[in-house]
Parts: sequence; C-alpha cells; structure tokens
Amino acid sequence: MTKPIIGITLDSEDPGGYSNMPWYALRQNYADVITASGGIPVPLPHEPEIASSYCNLLDGLVVTGGAFDVDPSMFGATSRHGTVITKDRRTTFEKNITEEMLKADKPVLGICGGQQLLHVILGGTLIQHIPDEVTDPLAHEQPNPRTEAGHDVAVKPGTLLHRIVGTTTLPVNSAHHQAAKDISDNIIVNATASDGVIEGIEDNRYRFCLGVQWHPEYLISDGDKKIFNAFIEEASKS
Repeated sequence: MTKPIIGITLDSEDPGGYSNMPWYALRQNYADVITASGGIPVPLPHEPEIASSYCNLLDGLVVTGGAFDVDPSMFGATSRHGTVITKDRRTTFEKNITEEMLKADKPVLGICGGQQLLHVILGGTLIQHIPDEVTDPLAHEQPNPRTEAGHDVAVKPGTLLHRIVGTTTLPVNSAHHQAAKDISDNIIVNATASDGVIEGIEDNRYRFCLGVQWHPEYLISDGDKKIFNAFIEEASKS
C-alpha cells in the first residue's frame, strides 16, 4: 500500500531568534507521529492562493496548534478580548486549505488551535478567554509538562472519537485559553472536560473530520496513538 501524503500546517514567526527574517516553525513530534503511523509528513507554507493545489497533492491534513487565536470577527463576535493574538496570513491559509480538503472529502485532523479553527469553519463560535467565561475552570493551560496529562475528558459513546479510542475517559494534556462554544447543526461534540469545556468535535458529513483540543502528538495515552493510526488509515484510502 502506498503511504499517504499528510500535510501539516506550520507556525509562523517574526524576525528574531532563529532568523533575522520571517520564519516557519514546527515541533518535530507532529512529523514523527505521522511517520510512525505510516504517513509521509509534508509541512505546508502559508500560501492561501494555492490551497487547492496543495489539496490535490495531499491525502490528509493536520491543522496544528500555536500560541495565537482565530480572529473573533470570523465567528461574528463584535468584541475582542485583550488576550487575543492573531496570525492573519496563517489563519487565512489554514481556513482555505481546510475548506478545500473538506470539499474533496479528504481526512482532516484539527489539533488544539486547529480544532478551534475547524469549529469555526463548521459554523461554531469560540470562548475567547476561558477564565472569563467558565465558572471554576480547570487549568486548561496546565502548569506541568505537556508530556503529562493535565486532566481527563469524557468521550461521548457512539461518536467517531469513541470508536477510535475505545474508551469513555481519556487523559489529555492541555495548552489553551480559548475553546469551542456554540455549535452548529453539523457539529457533534465528542469530548468534554469536567468543567463543561468542549474538548473534541466531529462532523459526520465527511468520512473523517475530527478536532481535539489537546495535543495527541505527544502520545501520552494509547488513545492518542489510536487517533493518528485511524487518521492515517483513512488517509491511505484517499
């Protein structure tokens, strides 16, 4: 069987640090876990105008996280929380490539901020800052290392996520200050935290459209590995 080509969206940084010119960044474990599950990882520069060309080359897409936020205007918000940081070209590219992949019914996996963008693309809105909107929230920006669990999530039976992980409770790491909020008719919530924060979404109009709020690329549980295995297996059918 030919290994599937998996696009991974890059982060972008201003000059400084690695280079005195603008530069892209990607944690190695995003690529490592795709390779280990049988895919060929391909990092994607932010070129919104050629998203359809990327789509033609890819069998699956991972929309990664990062220390930035979706512009609130994208989901109809009339105000913007003071903590919101945007990377507009990155978000425009990720929106375009995600929409192209969904239109082609090719597998999409949204991780952390990628899950939030997927939620907006599917018609949902976002909590702009969890501490201001959730009563007694968990530490969703966990103080311990990302290689450890921050809290558990409850996985909803009968969902794609549940069929993949085979359990109703999953330990997850947590590195976010925003979260999915209102859902559209097409969005299925497949995982929640004990404080009510949405931790996973899917859309069964597509053969594989899954978003998780945590970072399964760290492989802190068997469920994390199963998510990537299922994603790569579906991508191999593209």
